[in-house]
Amino acid sequence: MTKRFIGFAFFILSLASCKKENENFVTASVNDYFPLQVGKYITYDLDSTIFTNFGQTLTVMHYQAQYRIDAQTTDNLNRPAYTVSRYLRQDSTQDWAIDNVFTVVPTDKSIEYIQDNLRFLKLMGPITDGFSWKGNSYLAFDPYRSYVFANPAFMEDWNYTYQDVNASLSVGTKNFDNTITVFEDSDSTGDPTIAGTEYAEKTYSIEKYAKNVGLIYKEFIHWEYQGTDNTYKGFGEKLSIIDYN
Repeated sequence: MTKRFIGFAFFILSLASCKKENENFVTASVNDYFPLQVGKYITYDLDSTIFTNFGQTLTVMHYQAQYRIDAQTTDNLNRPAYTVSRYLRQDSTQDWAIDNVFTVVPTDKSIEYIQDNLRFLKLMGPITDGFSWKGNSYLAFDPYRSYVFANPAFMEDWNYTYQDVNASLSVGTKNFDNTITVFEDSDSTGDPTIAGTEYAEKTYSIEKYAKNVGLIYKEFIHWEYQGTDNTYKGFGEKLSIIDYN
């Protein structure tokens, strides 16, 4: 009888413990880190990396970029969506000029971001350190075919992974108490600075978001080097927040 009572009591305690753990396992919503409201904007310093002089010179072009949520709409599946317009200017002395238009689709568990007809899963629940997902799973083979990359599938099978969840972070003059980092990819092959290198490639991609603000930092670079003619092809982009409402 005593053994039965002890076993029953252990079972009850185990259920209570599991219930308590489940109640405590509550993570922030993906929408907390990508707030969407018509009229909201974020302004960034933008460094755009291109290769000029027939692929022999790496050139960084500097702009200011402002992303504005212009309207609420629906996507082709009739889901709620938002239109985001990007405006560019050289510096604060110039007027803004529209450059591109994107679509954002928020769901309970994810943020879908459509740019130039390419769909990315920018955020995915649950937001916890080490959680990963296939953020480029909607991309077709060779999404940047106009570049004619030797490795057209360089964005396949990326594991977006949360790091430094809830960390405080400073970007420029802005301080944020609660941020998350989405590490997307880091890979390299070969070294073009070494004589005789026939082929080299580099990819790096990371994004950082602040709670109730949105994207505060982004860095992306991909290039390929061909030793036969000593040329590069590729592109890059770095965004650093400077203002928001």
